[in-house]
Amino acid sequence: MDTLPARSPELPADRFHDREESWLRFNQRVLELAEDPGVPLLERVRFLSIFSSNLDEFFMVRVAGLLRRMATGLVGESASRRQPRQVFARIGEVAHELVLRQARCFHEEICPALAAQGIEILRWEALTGTERSALRKLFTDSIQPVLTPLVVDQAHPFPYISGLSLNLAVVARDPTDGTTRLARVKVPPSLPRFVEAEPGRFALLEDVIAEHLDELFIGMEIIERHAFRVTRNADLDVDEDITEDLLQALERELARRRFGPAVRLEVEESITPQVLEWLVEELDVEPEQVYRLPGPLDLAGLSDVTDLDRPELKYPPFIPDGRALPSDTDVFTTLRERDVLVHHPYDSFARSVQRLVEEAAADPQVMAIKQTLYRTSGDSPIVDALIDAAEAGKQVVVIVEIKARFDERANISWARKLERAGCHVVFGFVDLKTHCKLALIVRREADGTLRRYCHIGTGNYHPKTARLYEDLGLFTADPEIAADVASMFNHLTGFSRPSEYRRLLASPTTLRAGLVDRIAREVEHHRAGRPARIRFKCNAMVDGGVIDALYRASQEGVPIEIWVRGICALRPGLPDLSETIQVRSVLGRFLEHSRIYAFEGGGEPEVWIGSADLMHRNLDRRVETLVQVTDPVGAGYLAALFDRAMDDETTTWRLDSAGHWTRCGHDDVQEHLMRLHGRARVTVEES
Repeated sequence: MDTLPARSPELPADRFHDREESWLRFNQRVLELAEDPGVPLLERVRFLSIFSSNLDEFFMVRVAGLLRRMATGLVGESASRRQPRQVFARIGEVAHELVLRQARCFHEEICPALAAQGIEILRWEALTGTERSALRKLFTDSIQPVLTPLVVDQAHPFPYISGLSLNLAVVARDPTDGTTRLARVKVPPSLPRFVEAEPGRFALLEDVIAEHLDELFIGMEIIERHAFRVTRNADLDVDEDITEDLLQALERELARRRFGPAVRLEVEESITPQVLEWLVEELDVEPEQVYRLPGPLDLAGLSDVTDLDRPELKYPPFIPDGRALPSDTDVFTTLRERDVLVHHPYDSFARSVQRLVEEAAADPQVMAIKQTLYRTSGDSPIVDALIDAAEAGKQVVVIVEIKARFDERANISWARKLERAGCHVVFGFVDLKTHCKLALIVRREADGTLRRYCHIGTGNYHPKTARLYEDLGLFTADPEIAADVASMFNHLTGFSRPSEYRRLLASPTTLRAGLVDRIAREVEHHRAGRPARIRFKCNAMVDGGVIDALYRASQEGVPIEIWVRGICALRPGLPDLSETIQVRSVLGRFLEHSRIYAFEGGGEPEVWIGSADLMHRNLDRRVETLVQVTDPVGAGYLAALFDRAMDDETTTWRLDSAGHWTRCGHDDVQEHLMRLHGRARVTVEES
């Protein structure tokens, strides 16, 4: 194995950005899109909603894990050397800063801009008398029947507050004897959060409920009412040594998830100290876990507003290009002639990936279909095609990862649907998530021989997110790649452990070493005066081993370009450590999701794509695959993609050694790609 000699035996201890703060800075970039007046107005609203949803998941998983490590004394997997309590304090500082900034954006920028377009989100006091009367009737007819006020006293203990639910804390007084009681009213998630009082004028559901509490607490005086929201630990812990069925173990953990400990309490800033103290004590949270915010809480609910039929306030429609796989011949004929690289959403998912599975299901010469599924939609045409294939008598094998976070229940549901149709469903491994994106089709050719066709992707087989996520996929009938993919499926379904692959890099066996070896080779090429450069595109860069290999390559003078969407623990631009490393981030209309690993190779470039990010979990605790793109057209396309992303004129955020991201440039790479693929709709009228 190649090695990377360092200029000094030890790299500096402070060479990593903290993972958690880096994630928060990613969400700050999302917030900056909401603040950008150049983004269409309802898309700005959408980014505000995404910011809140992202933060919810961050607290449910990352902060929950940090609190658990603080309680148990464990350090965790972060590349940072900071202790959990230090990290927790810093998270609170940055998160408070960001949520207050979000509130300012909502009140000072978004709401006035919406009002100028005839869309108003109003608190109760801003409604007209006519509107209040209409909402009073709505409350009586449609809201009150689904409400359940729960009082807290000696006979009624404090109720369970479900995670992410919006609630009202109510203080009511009995006028006959002056006694007061505390109560909780849950805002029903089954009802619209924004209630239209008049066309274009929306009231908040919690305000409508709050103004009619006297109809729930009849004969009582309502002294106080305050909105609050709880975030709970939602991470799952499936024991690697379980003896019961994996499906049963996961279902048990899902039932337990809703009772996880509280990790965050959000309250409106108007809450009184007495009510806040009551909530803090009953929910067992520390003062630093409390977030006092200008109302309204839960701006993730703004996603409802983005669904308004106002196309002039949204991104212009875009129709994906369907020309990657010619429509005048079947997919298998095309792949016998050449490999095909597709780039979603610019290339149509329906007319490439979905088409491959559907044609395979309908083709009488196809004998077997094998596919991994990590996330997909409940009404997925991919699942329907697999069911059709099984019912037609083909062998269909589906590797379902039921531990895909927050999609566990959905995955269990459609896994059972596949089983009922006759598909062979395998749930992967207890200790490894199956995250690779693979499809393998076995077909009998006209000469009687069997041939295998493959798809290796960077994204999920999910037709809905394929229109929103940027991803890559390679279609090929290359016999060596097909043999590797077949070997991987045998590993996933049978009892084998391949240690080498011909044309794939796979975790947890060969992927980490394969990347580090190629980094070392670039050092040797650079020393010998041959062309050398490293270019990585991923969603997250956290793994300390890979980062250290990149640092040592930079110390030797190798140019390194990193294109990352989210977390980046690497610190670029440090003297004598990372002076040759540039880090860029692209955020925009589509969520950047593909992974690319490119090496100049001394004049013989290698470009790999696949499912793996540079995180400990991806390299050591997941089944991931990378495949080399050898077709000159596809490899050239990916090189040009990097050229544009790293160009100084392209709009990107640039990371400095202190952890600050600065937005620069004016050319949008995603708009360029829509134009390049020739099917962008420039104006709404053209649609």
